[in-house]
Formats: sequence, C-alpha cells, structure tokens
Amino acid sequence: MLLKGLKVLDLSHTLAGPFATMVLADLGAEVIKIESPSGDETRSWAPFVDGESSYYLSINRGKRSVVVNLKDPRGVKIIHDLVKRVQVVIENFRPGVAEKLGVDYETLVKINQNLIYASIKGFSKNSIYEEKPAYDLIIQAMSGLMTTTGEEGSPPVRVSFALFDVITGLTIVNYILAGLYSGIRPLRIEVPMYDAAIFSMCYVPMMYLTTGRKPRRMGHAHPSMVPYQAFQDKHGKWFIVAAANDRLWLNLCKAIGREDLASDPRFATNPERVKNRDELIKILQEIFHGNTREFWIETLSKSGVPAAPVYEIDEVFEDPYVKNQGIVFKVRHRKLGEIPQLSSPGFINGARSNSLTPPPMLGQDTVEVLKGLGYSESEIEVLRKEGVVYYP
Repeated sequence: MLLKGLKVLDLSHTLAGPFATMVLADLGAEVIKIESPSGDETRSWAPFVDGESSYYLSINRGKRSVVVNLKDPRGVKIIHDLVKRVQVVIENFRPGVAEKLGVDYETLVKINQNLIYASIKGFSKNSIYEEKPAYDLIIQAMSGLMTTTGEEGSPPVRVSFALFDVITGLTIVNYILAGLYSGIRPLRIEVPMYDAAIFSMCYVPMMYLTTGRKPRRMGHAHPSMVPYQAFQDKHGKWFIVAAANDRLWLNLCKAIGREDLASDPRFATNPERVKNRDELIKILQEIFHGNTREFWIETLSKSGVPAAPVYEIDEVFEDPYVKNQGIVFKVRHRKLGEIPQLSSPGFINGARSNSLTPPPMLGQDTVEVLKGLGYSESEIEVLRKEGVVYYP
C-alpha cells in the first residue's frame, strides 16, 4: 500500500472530507475518524440496511471510529494527544468552529510542527462568502452548473449526486499528496468547494470568458459537436451516438445506409451540422426509431462509431465489464455481514488498491485508540459515563 505508515486524523463529516479520507485509506493510510456522540450525520440518512445508512457505508471504509465530545475539555485533550501521533489532519468545520473547539491550525501546529492541516470549506477564508453555509446544492447553483443542465426553458436541474462534494474531496487528496511529497512542514491546505467547482467545470466557463457567450441548456446534446447525444430506439430505450468529427460522421452515414447525408451541404462538416442541428437530429431520430438499441449499438460499433446504452442503475451492475473488473467487492461488516463496496478506480502494479476494513460502527475503536494513548480501562469507563467518549 503506497501510504502505509501515514496516519490521518479525520475531523470531517458528511461527504467531501470522508470521501477524501476513504481515498487515503484505500491507498494504505491509517485513518482515525472522530465522531460526535450522535455520530456523523450521514449515519441518519436513508436508505437503511438493518438500521445502517447506505450513504454512510459508501464513504467510510478503511477507518477507525472514535467518539469524542469536543465540547468537553477532556475530549479536546484526546484530540491534542492524537495530533502528536499523526501526520495529517483533515477538517470541514463551519467557519470559526475549529477555533472555538481548540482544533484549529494555529492550535494544533503548536502541538505538532510537522503537521499537514487540510481544510475543506464552502468558500475561501477571509472572503465575502466565508460565513455562507455551503452544501453541494448551493455550490451547484452558484457555479452556474444548474443553468447548463436540463432542457432549454425547463427549471434548473441538479446533478443527481453530490458532484462537487466528491470533486472537492478528490482535490484535497491531491494537495495532501503533493504536500507529503514536498516535505514542507508545517503545511496548511485549504480547498474551497466553490473554487473547486468552477475549476472543475473547465471548458464551460472558459468558453464564456473567451467568447462572452453563455452556454445553452441542451439536455444530453453537445454545443460544439453534432451528432453527439442520446437517441431513442423503437421501444423507447435510450442510447448514445458520439460522432465527434467528420470522419466518424461519414462512418455513421455509411452504417445507417444514408451516405447522402454525408454529402448534403447542410451536414457535410461539423460546423454545418451544428448550424443545422435540429433538422439533422430529427432525421436521425426517425431512422433510429426503426430498430432496437442493441441493433444500433452493434451496427455503429462495427463501423467505428462510438455508441453506448443509457443504462438504468441495475443495468450498470449487469454489464459484463462491471461484473468482471472488480468494480464491486465485498467487505465483512461487524453487524451486516458481507456488504458491497465500490472499488477505487486505479490499479497499482496491476492490482486494485482498496481497504478491506469495513465502515466502522459508531465508536467501535474508541477503547483501543484511547488505550494506545495511555488511558487505562477504568479511566476510559469514567470518560464514557461522563459523556466525554462513547463505545458500544
């Protein structure tokens, strides 16, 4: 494991931070997840499997759960003791909360001057929006993303999962790894979700900045390439056709038996196809209504034209690639038995890099970690009775 020996103290909650620390755990880091007595709030998010949240299970493998009440000075002392033993701290508290609790950068770096302190925020520190609450939906709205999705004239459309939480989590992992490589200590890292969102949208904001043109809301179509979108077959099933250049367009016309379309001046080149998009899409859709999705994907693929089904989620996990490539693997959960997990996407020397440690039950590692700090069983029991720590 590439990060074996790295110790991470995870003070984060919800999605962006926990996703980041799961990635680090998959790479071999030891992650100690600090939870409040009520647990990470995602533990209470439906749907549930025998009382356990699927949401929580999706982003917390490879971690040890330690419950500490940070509103009690004795709980803060536990954190300070742990900070002496780790290389990385990651947090996503609301502005001012870390300082109030005594787990902010200035406090912790005095305890461990070799610390990498990584913060995920909605908006940058000392900015006009520093105090503004930020959830993924807020960032999707303010990034402009929701006015580029959906059909023209329809209400704003949210991407169905917390896209920018995930992107922000991956981004802070990049900075942490760069920090580890640099050797610079102490090191303070901050990744604002808003900044990460705009950066990740890449060519969409750049098109506006360079041309002054706002992106159109085009559903599943592409502003610069035609045909590059979804079509329906004779049964109403959707599939994608991606003829992204003139060579692929010619291949497409040959495959569907309509070479006349390739020589039609309205459609001969991509700029002309973009200009005459509506006419062309209507013609193609009438053709594709004539047969099944499977037929068209096979026909187009044989001609070198990229084509693919638009899957329902159950179809994703029936796809032979997904079934055969180890994208889903199993871990043995303390309560649930074997549960599925989504594999990290990379291969290291030909093998997947996944932590096989299941998502922890609330506080299941509290006693073990506190003993490692030198607490006796009787001291730990007193802390539990007085609400400073929790363990099952």
